[in-house]
Amino acid sequence: MTDGRGRHGWRARRGTDRRRRGTAFGILALALLCVLGIGIATQVRETSTSDNLESSRPEDLLVLLDSLTRREASIRDEISTLQSTLATLNQSGSGSEAAMAQAQERLSALSIQVGTVPAQGPGITLVIEDPNSGVGSAVLLDAMQELRAAGAEALQIDGGGNSVRIGVDSWFAGSAGRVVVDGRELQAPYTFTAIGDPPTLASALDIPGGVLDTVTRNGATSSIAQSDLVTVSALRDPRPRQYAQPGN
Repeated sequence: MTDGRGRHGWRARRGTDRRRRGTAFGILALALLCVLGIGIATQVRETSTSDNLESSRPEDLLVLLDSLTRREASIRDEISTLQSTLATLNQSGSGSEAAMAQAQERLSALSIQVGTVPAQGPGITLVIEDPNSGVGSAVLLDAMQELRAAGAEALQIDGGGNSVRIGVDSWFAGSAGRVVVDGRELQAPYTFTAIGDPPTLASALDIPGGVLDTVTRNGATSSIAQSDLVTVSALRDPRPRQYAQPGN
């Protein structure tokens, strides 16, 4: 037989066990919700645009600008070193043809990257017609960033008689109809010329909700032409640096 105290004790223990199980399930559920929340937040960060400079803090933009300036300074220093090396090899005649060819190839690649020499190769031409002045600097910036992300090795934009070679520190500003790129005012129609794999570059612009859709939503039209040979002829002006030095 079980007396009353025994039954009460058993019920008390059973109630305690239920509370413990409930607490354990509650903790487990909370942990799962935390993990789910972190996963959702991470996904939102990954799927949202990381290139929206308008939402960046001024100090973040300064860090980004400093990083780009240092990168360009480093590339320009390497170009100078390679030019000196080639001059020495040519004068002394002691350099092997292979070494000279390798140095010249590296010099050409870096010069294209910083925009100090013309370039040609396969690529695309993107033309944006904007009769209603609905396309602003943000749309053109998105186009430039999509082309870069898709592997464009050389890039320029033309508009209103001005041509701008896009470099590592290029910037876009101004409202629709008064777009300024690297200090030069451009007018529609805007033409991007990009060297890279033509199908890849074209696909990057034509993704759902991408650049071409944005152009259309702003009342403009666009067209893409793929080619085995396009020419990027605009050059960037050499700019002496005042503060930045190449880092290690």
